[in-house]
Amino acid sequence: MDETRLPLTEHLAELRKRLVRALLAWLLGTALAWNFNEQIFGLLLEPAVTALGGDRTLQAIAPTEIFFTYLKCALLGGFVFALPVIFWQLWAFVSPGLYSSEKNAALPFVLVSTLLFAGGAWFGYSQVFPLMFRFFTSFDSDFVHSAWTMREVFALTTRLFLAFGISFEMPVVVFFLSITGIVDPMTLLRGTPYAVLGVFVFAALLTPPDWVSQIFLAVPMIALYLLGVGVALLFGRRGRPDDAP
Repeated sequence: MDETRLPLTEHLAELRKRLVRALLAWLLGTALAWNFNEQIFGLLLEPAVTALGGDRTLQAIAPTEIFFTYLKCALLGGFVFALPVIFWQLWAFVSPGLYSSEKNAALPFVLVSTLLFAGGAWFGYSQVFPLMFRFFTSFDSDFVHSAWTMREVFALTTRLFLAFGISFEMPVVVFFLSITGIVDPMTLLRGTPYAVLGVFVFAALLTPPDWVSQIFLAVPMIALYLLGVGVALLFGRRGRPDDAP
């Protein structure tokens, strides 16, 4: 571990440098995604359109709605494209406080974090979104039919897309808390009941008022939390040398 004490201004300068690089990667990714904004939009909202059924499509009720929704779609696509760079910059910022053996884990960290986010987002998209939108259309009747706007559906889909992607980062967060000594792995294990409660509150805040999406978000998070605790118990601070290299 690097024991050098840097002044606050240097830490802030380093943070600014990493943020600028991450934002530039996001900007480049957005420019790339803009060329495919309609295809990305169609793929992302396919579960909602399928749930509507028949020849019904999403509606645009404001003159600027299509343009700004496509712009947000490009921003989301750019963020996904830039994820490896964003995770790399995050690792570069925190790595000076780690041991030499841990600093060499940059590539595994970036790879695992990116795959976990992608896996979580895909799980939500492929398994949860179809069930959720079918649940909402199940309330259609002879008196009322669902006629959703593209802006509202995109906002809901994006929120859940990011929620599932971020929630699947749980093992990385738990493992990082352990190896940095912020929280002991046994403390995390004993705090599992509180973690379960917190996960369900988190899921309730991020998902619509339906039990399907809440359960499908909360249960994997709990499993991933326990996975992170298990990995931390095996490879955490306990097995590391106490002295700095």
